[in-house]
Amino acid sequence: MNTLLAKTGSVICIVTVVLFAVFMLIPFDFGSYVVCMLLPIGYILMAAGFHAECGSGRKAAASAALVFAAVYAALIYLVYFAQTTTVRLESLSEQAHSILDYKKGGLLFNYDLLGYGMMALSTFFIGLTIQARGKADKWLKGLLLAHGVFFLSCFILPMTGVFAGLQEGASRAGTVALEFWCAYFLAVSILAFRHFGKSPV
Repeated sequence: MNTLLAKTGSVICIVTVVLFAVFMLIPFDFGSYVVCMLLPIGYILMAAGFHAECGSGRKAAASAALVFAAVYAALIYLVYFAQTTTVRLESLSEQAHSILDYKKGGLLFNYDLLGYGMMALSTFFIGLTIQARGKADKWLKGLLLAHGVFFLSCFILPMTGVFAGLQEGASRAGTVALEFWCAYFLAVSILAFRHFGKSPV
């Protein structure tokens, strides 16, 4: 059961990351928001798989990874459920839009960044738990640890005001950055699927 759930989580991550990349290019905002709410399900299952397989000497790191994954999920659901409901369906004032609309670079945009910062911390701690048994596992471990660096930018940059009042050019640059992230996390998800396939948990 552990292996099945972990591999299922990896597949969910693969599919949602690919769809998110495609929906950004179309563009199809509603689709992007929906798949962003599915990604945490896959990621938590994947993180739980790494938690299940690690030895007792690495349980603290694995448990920390699961907690940060849960915080990531909570923030992401807060952001994107608001986008697919209140922002999309309600008549909001300009001030409310500036706060709630993800595309305006307001409060919920900052929560989104904080959420992905928590995900980055989670991947870092997962990386600490992996005992690499081959080249693919070494790549997986390295990518997970390196992904942890994103926590710093996701946590600090919103405090600088750099994203306040996003303009069209900044939006295009953000799309490019997110497409890069999609490619990066797609590699992580594929390597995780291979990892669980070779090593039952």
